[in-house]
Amino acid sequence: QVQLVESGGGLVQPGGSLTLSCAASGSAFSSYYMAWYRQGPGKERELVATITSAGMITYKDSVKGRFTISRDNAKNTLYLQMNSLKPEDTAVYYCYAQYYRNTYFGQGTQVTVSS
Repeated sequence: QVQLVESGGGLVQPGGSLTLSCAASGSAFSSYYMAWYRQGPGKERELVATITSAGMITYKDSVKGRFTISRDNAKNTLYLQMNSLKPEDTAVYYCYAQYYRNTYFGQGTQVTVSS
C-alpha cells in the first residue's frame, strides 16, 4: 500500500505562484509513475502533468509553460511548481502514483486562484 500526502495548497491571486508537494511512502518511489490530477468545481477530474520513473514528462496543454512537475527520489517527494496562476486553475489537486498494476490517489489539496 502506498500512502500519498499532498501539501502546499492555498489561496493565491491571479498571476501568483504556488508549489505543491506530495510525500509518498514506500521504498520503491523511484520506480513509481507519478502524476498530478485536478478537479475543479462542477468538473470532472483531469490529468495535469505526469512524470515517469525515467523522468519523462508530459503536461496538459493549458498548463504548458506555467507548471513544472518534478520529483526528488531521495526524499520520496513529487512537486508541482505552478506559476502565472489563473482563476481557471482553481481546483482540488491530487497526487497519483502507479506501481505495476496498483494505482493510488492522495486526499487532495485545495488551490484557489482569486482576487
